[in-house]
Amino acid sequence: MILVTGATGGIGRRVVRLLRQQQQPVRSFVRLTSHYSELEHRGSEIFIGDLRREQDIEKACRGAKYIISAHGSGNDALSLDYRANIELIDQAKVQGVEHFVFISVLGADRGYEDAPVFKAKRAVERYLQSSGLDYTILRPAGLASNLLPLAERFRETGLYLLIGDPKNRTSIVSTDDLARIVVDSLTVADARNQILPVGGAEILLREDIPRIFSRIFNKEPIVINVPLFAIDSLRGALGLFNSSAQTSLGTFRTLLANEFFCTSEETANLERIFNFQLETLENFLRRYLEI
Repeated sequence: MILVTGATGGIGRRVVRLLRQQQQPVRSFVRLTSHYSELEHRGSEIFIGDLRREQDIEKACRGAKYIISAHGSGNDALSLDYRANIELIDQAKVQGVEHFVFISVLGADRGYEDAPVFKAKRAVERYLQSSGLDYTILRPAGLASNLLPLAERFRETGLYLLIGDPKNRTSIVSTDDLARIVVDSLTVADARNQILPVGGAEILLREDIPRIFSRIFNKEPIVINVPLFAIDSLRGALGLFNSSAQTSLGTFRTLLANEFFCTSEETANLERIFNFQLETLENFLRRYLEI
């Protein structure tokens, strides 16, 4: 049995699809309010629970041979990115899990003190490495699926909001490629007990993204470049009324202010380990936008 947390998210849903295509037994950890009918239709066992509850995690892990941690945290990095994963690792040890795949984030090891998600992910990485479990830790850059709503807005308006330095580099990964890497990590020997950065097929400047949209839709982009200090001003204002929102914006600002890309050597190594060629951002978008 393969337990997948975050099974209705952008990564988790794709992971469950691939596993079920392989006729693998899957248990999808979902919230009661989430949309999980597709997963059920594909033959996944559905476990309804709350990752903030240790007893739910303990029940979900019973009989699991593999665990894939694919859930996000929203505004609750401490409970979901940290505590839930620590409990999953502890239960994996109790259950004698053979392999644990943890989806971290590119840059988790850089010590961003103002980014709760990065700090939580790095602490979990260390805990997993010292757990005695066989593991694969994946550090993806930005996900291509996150750009689909922006692409649809561009299709309608031609507008693209770019916050921060347009020259910052990124290597956005096809979410389908990431799901394939997650699934293959369970069985590929060279992925065992490794921390692997996961980027896309190319290193892009952030200003390249509206240019890609422009080619796809044959529409001249109207780029609105907002300086980073606008986010700082917003954080300061929010701090007067909503400290949790201010904290969450710390992670958002970190993502905007820094570069997150894989080197060509890292990309080549990833393609070697998993034996397939990574997809470009433009190809991913064209597939999903049916253009």
